[in-house]
Amino acid sequence: MGKIYESLNPELQEWLGQQKVFFVATAPLETDGHVNCSPKGGDSFRVVSEHEVAYIDLTGSGIETAAHVQENGRIVIMFCAFSGPPKIVRLHGTGKVIYPGDPQFAELKGRFPDHPGTRAIILVTLTRISDSCGWAVPRLDFVAHRDGLDKWTEKQGSEELRTYRSTTNRNSVDNIPGYVEKPQA
Repeated sequence: MGKIYESLNPELQEWLGQQKVFFVATAPLETDGHVNCSPKGGDSFRVVSEHEVAYIDLTGSGIETAAHVQENGRIVIMFCAFSGPPKIVRLHGTGKVIYPGDPQFAELKGRFPDHPGTRAIILVTLTRISDSCGWAVPRLDFVAHRDGLDKWTEKQGSEELRTYRSTTNRNSVDNIPGYVEKPQA
């Protein structure tokens, strides 16, 4: 049976830290817009407090999460146990996109290892924390994190990444404003 938590207790924090992948879902306000669900991995998720989490938003082909969060703040992060006892944890909340030019960025970035493709940090204030059984989630063996995105972003260099973000990541698939470059603090 599922449970609702008042906060991210130490046991939940430890469990979240052991997971190798998580999924982020957002949606635009317009009902005919596209719902987005993105897989995330690597060492990119952190518990900030009992009611806040953050993850590194890496440069990619889309900007849906950032666009939706900037438009309406709604976000849910889901973790599934692919090994060990079955469990699913959902973290519902209100998100904020923090770009390198934002004052909060440096403090939060220090919680993560360097990723050459870091585009922003998504900070989420949690409004609902719940778990469910996960009995139907398959068991999978973790082999390794992929390094393709890091290699690609390293090859691009900072100027090429800036150009890529300002063109490819400018708007979501529903034409909602996405990437917003801010001057470095």
